[in-house]
Amino acid sequence: MSARAIDEPHRASSQLELLFDLTFVVAVAAVTAQLAHGIAEGHGLAGLVPFLQVFFAIWWAWMNFTWFASSYDTDDVPYRLLTMVQMAGVLVLAAGVPAAAAHSDYGIITLGYLIMRVGLVAQWVRAGLEDPEGRRTALRYAAGISVLQVGWLLRLLLADTGFLPPAAQVPSFAALVVLELLVPRWAERVRATNWHPHHIAERYGLFTIILLGESVLAASRGVEGALETGEVSGPFLVIAGSGLVLLFALWWLYFLGPAGEGLSDRRHRSYLWGYGHYGIFAALAGLGAGLEVAVEQSGHHVAASPTALGYAIAIPVGVYLALLWTVHVLVIAEPLIFPAGVLSCVAVVLSLPLAAPWIGVAAVVAAIAAICVLLLVVTIWSATAGSRS
Repeated sequence: MSARAIDEPHRASSQLELLFDLTFVVAVAAVTAQLAHGIAEGHGLAGLVPFLQVFFAIWWAWMNFTWFASSYDTDDVPYRLLTMVQMAGVLVLAAGVPAAAAHSDYGIITLGYLIMRVGLVAQWVRAGLEDPEGRRTALRYAAGISVLQVGWLLRLLLADTGFLPPAAQVPSFAALVVLELLVPRWAERVRATNWHPHHIAERYGLFTIILLGESVLAASRGVEGALETGEVSGPFLVIAGSGLVLLFALWWLYFLGPAGEGLSDRRHRSYLWGYGHYGIFAALAGLGAGLEVAVEQSGHHVAASPTALGYAIAIPVGVYLALLWTVHVLVIAEPLIFPAGVLSCVAVVLSLPLAAPWIGVAAVVAAIAAICVLLLVVTIWSATAGSRS
């Protein structure tokens, strides 16, 4: 196992990476469905913290594999088998999502995380043994991940035995998250790994598409729930159509900038760029849950108020737009999306749900979609006008 070249031409995602991503479809679908259930029952705010916690486990597992594969994808038999172990861990994690959301029982999720980390640590140990130049970095990764995995197990044990009070569970989770995020920075202080900028940009783009697809799936579940009433109402058609337009506009906005070239020129900003995507990915997953409930409520009653349903869509969209502009600024020399336009759109989007009791949820969703389309049109027009001048 030797490090791949940073400037390897035509580097693209492998078939194994695409298969690996499919396991995350299951995990994201599970956590999105649980959030949608909480929103529909009027407990969306209470379910937000568990959603963000579980989604961090999903995202961080994907991140660890993606960046390792960008540097050390040998695609031989041991590499494939250890990747399969990590895939099994993702599926176990997905099976534990309902228990975590309903009863704050993170035992199965922690088990799935343990399985994934065993496979990942084995990959790093192998890289340390077989790649002398990157040995210290690889072994630092293996050590840091192993120590923190022990920390996650201790946290679960202390919580189950009552030694970790409920009030300390979220702070302890946050502390371990911070340490997890610091491991790559600490490990690569001795020598940076050979991750490929265009490969990383492609992998993040593919995961964005997966999450947009999850939003489509979640919305389709809402359609099924609404159709059970046997009626296709005007609000139902408006929300379904506007939701599709909204997702298409968000997809378009994401792929406006050449992230691969930006990462190649500004490798030192890769940490902020990569970590900033947690909010982008979580926002897309949350948007799927909001759209599911919005479509469903057009056919029958849900406990959530119109204002709450409006914010279940507006907040993810606002977070997505703000963070998308932020990560673009980090790596792209001349960002296409202007800050004034983003801030204006975010402000309008976040204010629209206040009118939901009078204009209805369907009108709010349509207006949010129209605002995003307007931002897209203005951005494209500005870029076209700038290239002509």
